[in-house]
Amino acid sequence: MVDAVLDDYRTAPIDDRHKALFAFIEKMNAQSNLIRRDDVDCLKAAGWTEEAIYDAITVCALFKFYNAWIDATGVHDLPAGAYVMSGKRMAAQGYVR
Repeated sequence: MVDAVLDDYRTAPIDDRHKALFAFIEKMNAQSNLIRRDDVDCLKAAGWTEEAIYDAITVCALFKFYNAWIDATGVHDLPAGAYVMSGKRMAAQGYVR
């Protein structure tokens, strides 16, 4: 399902509620200056709460910032093995060391 969403959320086997959210996020990434009340109202009509919309906006904005920062500073991604080890540690111990 993840691959289908990444390929094209519009045709992916997900509900219309999530398609509305992904359309909003797509617009936010491409044209955040054009987001209007109507865009948020469409999400509310699809069943998203104001808190969920706020969270989606925040996560999207933070990832956009992080990606721009990483691209501009030349910071390299972790190797795949490091993510595996980190995942095992977090599964066993949570986020706190």
